[in-house]
Amino acid sequence: MSIKKYEILVKVVELGSLTKAAEASGCSQSAVSHILNDLEEEFGFSILKRSRGGVQLTENGARILPSIRGILNYNEQLNQTVASIRGLDTGVIRIGTVTSVAVHWLPGILKQFGINHPGIEFKLYNGDYGDVSRWLSEGSIDVGFLALPTDINCECIPLMEDRMLAVLPRDHPMANLPRFPVAQVQNESFISLLESSDQDTRRIMEAAGVTPNIKFTTKDDYAIIAMVEQGLGMSIMPELLLQNHTDNVVTMELVPKSSRLIGLAIPNVSRTSPATRSFADCVVEWIRNHY
Repeated sequence: MSIKKYEILVKVVELGSLTKAAEASGCSQSAVSHILNDLEEEFGFSILKRSRGGVQLTENGARILPSIRGILNYNEQLNQTVASIRGLDTGVIRIGTVTSVAVHWLPGILKQFGINHPGIEFKLYNGDYGDVSRWLSEGSIDVGFLALPTDINCECIPLMEDRMLAVLPRDHPMANLPRFPVAQVQNESFISLLESSDQDTRRIMEAAGVTPNIKFTTKDDYAIIAMVEQGLGMSIMPELLLQNHTDNVVTMELVPKSSRLIGLAIPNVSRTSPATRSFADCVVEWIRNHY
């Protein structure tokens, strides 16, 4: 069966639209529809549910998607291995990342990697810890940056300890203290990330036996900083994320001290492509040189 059919199916699932998938694949919508109909006829069951709002996987479609992604991953690995043998440098690396890494690390890492590997294409997926974990499990990405430890079955490479800091409005009564007691959080209006994103903060609170007084919840890290600037509350955030964004807020170390361990996760090590392995080595080298 043509690999192209699988690529089209995955593109439709990712974009949720036949029209968008056709545009991204450089073919007509009728051609995409024909390919999907052929797949469903060959499989003997429906793969997608079509509606005015777009398309969604059926239950059977969801069951076969991981295997289809696996075939595409194996095909990419084969192509890269063949290219490497022939002395070429081609392929695609799909990277899942959280905001702090996407902003402060990836641009420099990609620039360094591109010097020696100019033929490699990148697809970047930005989300929270939950998103990255899901993408790793689904096989949607080749590598993912997230906090360690993780329950995902993958190779995990520790990269850097990143301090967790209290973030306060400049006019906060405790803004002049050298450190912020975690126990004080329960007496403050707290601005939190969504539950899928706030593992680091929850870990700190649970260890201290503190229940935060959550007033605002968001998925946007930088929205939290903006709300703190306006005096709407305080928060606890990673130091890496706060780089270059502390002009209008006060940051201070926590008591007791706390940090997160940022790592690189690589699923299905046996299927890791040459380009992905080279990228992982580049990440480790870049972190070593800059931190």
